[in-house]
Amino acid sequence: MKKIFAILVIILTSFSLEAQSQQAFQAGEWFRFRIHYGPFNASFATMEVKETTLRNKPVYHIKGRGKSTGLLHLFFKVDDDYQTFIDKNDGKPYKFIRKIDEGGYTKDLEIDFNHNNNKAHVFDKKHGKNNTYTTQENVHDMLSAFYYIRNNIKSDELSPGDEMNLNLFIDDETMNFKLRFLGREVIKTKFGKVATLKFRPLVMAGRVFKEKESLTFWVSDDANKIPVKIEADLRVGSLDADLDAYKGLKHPFRIIVD
Repeated sequence: MKKIFAILVIILTSFSLEAQSQQAFQAGEWFRFRIHYGPFNASFATMEVKETTLRNKPVYHIKGRGKSTGLLHLFFKVDDDYQTFIDKNDGKPYKFIRKIDEGGYTKDLEIDFNHNNNKAHVFDKKHGKNNTYTTQENVHDMLSAFYYIRNNIKSDELSPGDEMNLNLFIDDETMNFKLRFLGREVIKTKFGKVATLKFRPLVMAGRVFKEKESLTFWVSDDANKIPVKIEADLRVGSLDADLDAYKGLKHPFRIIVD
């Protein structure tokens, strides 16, 4: 059950990055996922966009929270806090915060990105350590990548089988992800039927995931490109996440009316 919210975020960040296009989101956007682990209503995860300033620059301040609920919370507490501060024009991250407690496994990190020098300065608050790492160009953190990507999914150019890549910096290393577009699908949600784009990232099998292709997720095939459904086969059990609530979307959420 470890890394439930991290799994949710990582699998949403595996697209290729191109020139910034029309904004798919705005300040005030908020949505919530209901996450199930096997028979358990395991947790909720929320994401929210606000406006602020950082180092005298106007930025989007994005907050992601994940917290266990119900019976699961009694014997495996999950309380995760992810935050990123991104440039309002090009979407690059300036600062990333990861503070998690997952069944007693804790991390408390602050990462400052220097894109001019391709460096990431990591402050491990839990252990009082500072380290600097070399990054690749156009690197993103776990949250900034998700929002940057939403602005750059060109659904009219996608064909089943297309593969895309992304560079992420997580904790102390750069990770390369590959994503395969599976096609278009209309799925049922609590809001009605939604036209979606279906993707499958190629993940590392072993520690968390059952197989290399154990993840599938769907994003809305409209101007918002918000995730509406996720399925994951883990080494132990399975995980499902569904969009449960939303507000403040920049564009209308397209629901198919029969």
